[in-house]
Amino acid sequence: MSESFPELVAQALARPSQDTLTALLDALPAVDSSRIASEVDSAVHAVHDDTSLSHLVDTALALTDLTTLEGTDTPSRVRALVARAQHPDPEDDSAPHTAGVCVYGDLAAVVREALGVDSPIELACVAGAFPSGRASIEVKLADVRYALRQGATEIDMVIDRGAFSDARYLTVFEDVRRIVEVCRDAEHAVRVKAILETGELPGSDAVQQASWLAMLAGADMIKTSTGKIPRAATLPDVAIMLDAAWDFEQVTGRPIGVKAAGGIRSAQDAVHYLSLVQQKAGDAGLVPQRFRFGASSLVANLVDARHQLAAGADPFGE
Repeated sequence: MSESFPELVAQALARPSQDTLTALLDALPAVDSSRIASEVDSAVHAVHDDTSLSHLVDTALALTDLTTLEGTDTPSRVRALVARAQHPDPEDDSAPHTAGVCVYGDLAAVVREALGVDSPIELACVAGAFPSGRASIEVKLADVRYALRQGATEIDMVIDRGAFSDARYLTVFEDVRRIVEVCRDAEHAVRVKAILETGELPGSDAVQQASWLAMLAGADMIKTSTGKIPRAATLPDVAIMLDAAWDFEQVTGRPIGVKAAGGIRSAQDAVHYLSLVQQKAGDAGLVPQRFRFGASSLVANLVDARHQLAAGADPFGE
């Protein structure tokens, strides 16, 4: 970062406009793709003994938002999901519960009832015209407010990729800012995750820029994907987002989390992502405020890996 970069950040935060946001994004250094590739390679080939591997598998469970976002979702299906989130391994009560459960807002009340009072599991709702993000801001805010009334403790919203591709950065910023504002009014203190839909962004530099826009607008976490398009989370994109979150915290003092979602199914995939986080932030990065998975089938595969490790087998078949 240049010496003037913190001043550009301060200007964008104090006086957000198309000009101040564009100046800041233009000042971001190009993503070093060779360094990112090297970091990803190191994460994929990291060596873990059985003890550390068991720890990472359990950590992955504890960092997962167990998710169902299907048109065929029903209350009974969601209740079963909550039961799995509370007790991921039916054969071992020592398995940690998941970080959260993620559903559409119309099923949030079902989750809230099933979780019970004072549950440590977050109730995350997708809102704001998920998954396309194509709606007026009034419709998006109404969607968010409905989820909050139903008991959501976290909101996963989608940035306006059309505005981003048009370089209408203030529009992207204002969408996120207004949703954050609703989630942090006098009645709520709700975490906001901004979904970038990285698979629709035109390259590494765009992932970095979209990350900065969402963070500047007040998002607590930046998230890769909706899981509704073919190209979802990738290790390189998450590496870029982790770097952006770190740089943002260094400049502003505000910590930002990253959520990898979409296409993450195997226990081995999860360990690769956690190894990447460890490289960049150490074990301090492996907490729900700093890193999450969004997944549906991952939890079952992590439980299978726990059983194989307990039996002395290699869960990855290597």
